[in-house]
Amino acid sequence: MYQERWEIEGAFDEFKTHLRAGRFVLRSKAPDLVLQELYGLLLAHFTVRSLQHEAALKADLDPDELSFVHTVRVVRRKLPRLISIPPSAVAYRLPANPG
Repeated sequence: MYQERWEIEGAFDEFKTHLRAGRFVLRSKAPDLVLQELYGLLLAHFTVRSLQHEAALKADLDPDELSFVHTVRVVRRKLPRLISIPPSAVAYRLPANPG
């Protein structure tokens, strides 16, 4: 159980310290908006972890060997370029649905 506890503590650290870059105070004032902001942060954390998992599979590594902080830095560096691609451009690259 000790190891499991520290994995959870590590996830909390990633969430509070690295993903929010030390700004853990939520901006929203209404309870529903605070919940929405929290869900957004949880989705961002899940997305970074999913990217790490994909990268680990491609490199034949254990996902725990990859750095969460480095992954966040890569995403932040690449994000402006990805935002500039319109959704219609992505639709042309997707394979046709055979069904």
